[in-house]
Amino acid sequence: MSTEISTHRAATGLALASFDDAFRFTKMVAASEFAPKDFKGKPESCLLAIQHGSEVGLSPMQSLQSIAVINGRPTIWGDAALALVQASPVCEYVNEYIEGQGDNLTAVCEAKRRGYPAPTVSRFSMADAKRAGLAGKSGPWSQYPERMLQLRARGFALRNAFADALRGLITAEEAQDYPTPEPAAEPVIVRPKFDEPRKPSKVVLSPKMPVPEITDHAAKARIAISACSTVEDLDRLRRRLDERFADGTFDEATHKELVGMTLTKAEILTAEVPA
Repeated sequence: MSTEISTHRAATGLALASFDDAFRFTKMVAASEFAPKDFKGKPESCLLAIQHGSEVGLSPMQSLQSIAVINGRPTIWGDAALALVQASPVCEYVNEYIEGQGDNLTAVCEAKRRGYPAPTVSRFSMADAKRAGLAGKSGPWSQYPERMLQLRARGFALRNAFADALRGLITAEEAQDYPTPEPAAEPVIVRPKFDEPRKPSKVVLSPKMPVPEITDHAAKARIAISACSTVEDLDRLRRRLDERFADGTFDEATHKELVGMTLTKAEILTAEVPA
């Protein structure tokens, strides 16, 4: 029988009993001064933040202040992650400190889970930050490097020791350091460049090669067949097709196709004549 204590805990604060209640609430928050900048005027985003927060035990207002969307992914601010873990009954302690100097300046986070023989320890040094291209980066990494080292070590330790409490959420400070994915570029279609229009090459046919259909003559013949209004006209056109076949204008397949069209048209004209 397991002796581990459950991490489930109910969120406190305003209780939203239904989806309609929640959406009305988020519309009000999104229009107020209480909405964080990224949620201002966005009730749908407020609602999803509240839902994500409720899954880890945050109240609606706590969720809006603690959940952030970074590069399309929900995250949690580092201080809120620490608060959730410290409130968990399975957390024995979380101990953070800084050691060393220069490139050896290192933030250490020890997170002890109740029932585990030893704490989970994570370290993040200035040398690690330089390898990741973070040291000296404009913003908090230049202004508060020790704090950023602390938050990075904290995020690793808490996720390793209390994954059930954080439900897979990473810290927003860590997510902000990841490069923003670039949108997929439009495919480049490379077309060959010709200085002058290419002239069709002359095809020399061997005696065994079939004569290709001459499209212009065939097209004109099809139009002429469609325009015929009497059987007599079709009969004259039929004789003309035979002449064109004999002089090589049409190959056998084209001649057969056109003759078939004349027969079909003749049947139609004959059927239209009253008995």
